[in-house]
Amino acid sequence: MSDTDLSAAIARIGRAARAASHEMARASTAAKDEALRALARRLRAAGAPLAAANARDIAAAEAAGLAAPMVDRLRLGEKVIATVAEGCEQIAAMPDPVGEISDVKRRPSGISVGRMRVPLGVFGMIYESRPNVTIEAASLAIKSGNACILRGGSEAIHSNLALWRLVQDALFDAGLPPEAVQLIETTDRAAVGHLIASPEAVDVIIPRGGKGLIERIAREARVPVIKHLDGNCHVYVDAQVNLALALKVTDNAKTQKYSPCNAAESLLVHRAVAPRFLPEIGAVFAAKGVEMRCDADSRALLAGVPGAQLVDATEADWATEYLAPVISIKLVDSLDQAIAHINRHGSHHTDAILTEHHPSAMRFLREVDSASVMVNASTRFADGFEYGLGAEIGISTDKLHARGPVGLEGLTSLKWVVLGQGEVRT
Repeated sequence: MSDTDLSAAIARIGRAARAASHEMARASTAAKDEALRALARRLRAAGAPLAAANARDIAAAEAAGLAAPMVDRLRLGEKVIATVAEGCEQIAAMPDPVGEISDVKRRPSGISVGRMRVPLGVFGMIYESRPNVTIEAASLAIKSGNACILRGGSEAIHSNLALWRLVQDALFDAGLPPEAVQLIETTDRAAVGHLIASPEAVDVIIPRGGKGLIERIAREARVPVIKHLDGNCHVYVDAQVNLALALKVTDNAKTQKYSPCNAAESLLVHRAVAPRFLPEIGAVFAAKGVEMRCDADSRALLAGVPGAQLVDATEADWATEYLAPVISIKLVDSLDQAIAHINRHGSHHTDAILTEHHPSAMRFLREVDSASVMVNASTRFADGFEYGLGAEIGISTDKLHARGPVGLEGLTSLKWVVLGQGEVRT
């Protein structure tokens, strides 16, 4: 497809999405919920064709030498389908935010002033690998009264096409415009450039993928972008800590799954508890084949752990998102030092403190500058589904409009409304 043809195709998709967004903005809650329930039913009934489409993508990815974590993100197994179907039903059961009026206050002039929650309009979603994002984005768009234009990675094209057709069928079942959710069917990377430079087509772009993709979109987009660049998530083990809890949570945060952006990449340990904690967590990591990139003090404490893969950490390791069985480890002398390290080297995504000291926990919550901050819980919980949002469109580490997992409210905006009875300004 020539660049001119590609530009025309994106413009055509944008016009259809814009028209559908007006219908979605006025759609009833009942119709939107029925579309979501219909989508859940269709997902559960489509196991065989979805598996076949996904198998084509996985085979092509492995043949092309795609890295193992990326292939892992590509898999669309029964558990993933069950989770996204449940997410659709969970979103259907949630209150509809659209049209909600809040913060109404009567003014001395007699008017009442409040704010109404309204859809953003059309959002563009650009993502890599994970085909389940197609359903998460579509379901959140439907409930929030938006239209969306989806552009998945070329490595998941067959899975995404199969899922998208289910979405359009579900919209049709509920009497809503199928054009409300559109998928860019070409794998030509130039399509992304046209989409992010089309304010007439989309109101906001949400990239979800590798740091290179997100940096490019943030640099080139001519529309607002909701983004996070990477997930260098920290676990800090405080001086006053339950060791059994710390072992369990640290292990889960790092090894439950290596590829997500909410997996722990850095471990900070207070010097007072390190001689007891580090050899034990080191043994866990050694048994699971996790490479430990250590400062000099932590390496000395881990040196006697059988089978431990120890590497001297470089300055770059403190700011690295590995997405692999690798973790950086550093000893700190105080809570102050831990907070300073996280705020300097972290990506403002998700960070956790493991402690029995309530004042330290409260300081960590207040002072760590991240979208999600946790006490005595695994960073792997930083997820829209786990937060009760039904699903998420992505994680935002920005500070305007939306921060953290972006669910329904993150896909809406607020406008001022004024209610009067004939008042005039004097």
